[in-house]
Amino acid sequence: MADSAATDAAALVERIEALGARLAAAKASIDRRFIGQEKVVDLVLTAMLCGGHALLVGLPGLGKTRLVDTLSTVMGLKGNRIQFTPDLMPADILGSEVLETAPDGSRAFRFIQGPVFCQLLMADEINRASPRTQSALLQAMQEREVTIAGQARPLGRPFHVLATQNPIEQEGTYPLPEAQLDRFLVQVDVDYPSRAAERDILLATTGAEEAESHQVFTADELLEAQALLRRMPVGDKVVEAILDLVRSCRPGEPEGRDLADVLAWGPGPRAAQALMLTVRSRALLDGRLAPSLADVAAMARPVLVHRMALSFGARARGESLAGVIDRSVTRILGLEAAA
Repeated sequence: MADSAATDAAALVERIEALGARLAAAKASIDRRFIGQEKVVDLVLTAMLCGGHALLVGLPGLGKTRLVDTLSTVMGLKGNRIQFTPDLMPADILGSEVLETAPDGSRAFRFIQGPVFCQLLMADEINRASPRTQSALLQAMQEREVTIAGQARPLGRPFHVLATQNPIEQEGTYPLPEAQLDRFLVQVDVDYPSRAAERDILLATTGAEEAESHQVFTADELLEAQALLRRMPVGDKVVEAILDLVRSCRPGEPEGRDLADVLAWGPGPRAAQALMLTVRSRALLDGRLAPSLADVAAMARPVLVHRMALSFGARARGESLAGVIDRSVTRILGLEAAA
């Protein structure tokens, strides 16, 4: 029995190491077209390895669309893109039934699939559309299916939504509802590149030819990677740290009493689940076999920032959710949160 357990453990380690090498190759391929944003790439790959969705927040022109297009190639997924606009309707996303007349004169309804029927959906500028249209994605993101005319229609497997969002301070934006924000595994803030990275971008994208990425994964291999990720061990110390951190950010819990006048509400159990998955993925992308407390600190902001809200008084004082999370990480874990 002991020999069998040791063999299984050795096989698991070998598979995890092999997956880490494949992921390194995938990152190298992505970096050929999406330059100088390693943290952004890691977070989006983390979401995909965990089987989740990612919300990319940043100003236009920072390469968010280019990143999603590159990921579709590298991960071997069928991708579609939707440009969200104020006049976009739910049927433009989900599809609709049309009445067709056959040559014999009979009539029947035929369903025409919308762009949501894919494996990697880019929802570009998702907060430009009305809440009614935004919510059309809610069932798709949670259940991996949509219900149209009373019939449930499954989506592709795997299915990931990578949505881009303009800062809500811009005109013509509609904040996403809290229930939909909670369905995004991570929020990825896309900032301006460094001067050196921007120089590399200029040289790589304004010449006669541009570098191309190549496929590293297939859809089936990504599903296998997602299943393998869930078999990675997580130590009790990391599990307790995740629980302590999430519960400390809830103003109604005893652990969160220090933030009672700062937060209107805090993260739910889905946030703890997200941390359990993402810390594994971060360790894997870093070439390690198990996550550490440093991984919890690093993933705190991307996982928690869109699942919390400041109180009116905290907003008036100029507080920020990032600052609240960083203080909680330092207090609970004794570590500095990743910026």
